[in-house]
Amino acid sequence: MKRRLIFLLCLSALSMTGLVAAASTPPAGHITGVGGIFFKAKDPKALAAWYRDVLGMPVEAWGGAALRYDAPKHPPALAWNAFPATTDYFAPSTSGLMINYAVDDMNALLARLRSKGVTVLKQDDNDPNGRFAWILDPEGNKIELWEPKR
Repeated sequence: MKRRLIFLLCLSALSMTGLVAAASTPPAGHITGVGGIFFKAKDPKALAAWYRDVLGMPVEAWGGAALRYDAPKHPPALAWNAFPATTDYFAPSTSGLMINYAVDDMNALLARLRSKGVTVLKQDDNDPNGRFAWILDPEGNKIELWEPKR
């Protein structure tokens, strides 16, 4: 948790000062960002429908979604962080994966989640980087929802 907070604080400070864009161009043959998130599911169609109907994910006919970095209110960068194998940050999920989704309106999303019977595990409206909430998807994967501070 402390590592995520430090990273987000640094990223926020850098983006506000314009230093993120001012960094020197790395040499060819480097990672430029996340091109996709792929994971196994017991029932991929049902899980995709849940993400579409409950979280508002724009699932397309091919079964996945294209989430744009330049979408309104989307943060300018994606956080990447490897956690220790002993972390309990993903609990109560037993999965080794947790996805953080940026959201545009936490109040609206949480209202929709609750109306669909989704339990909000925890909510933090006082983080200096914005608002956070945590839920589990139907297959037990923990999801972190983040509305960046404006």
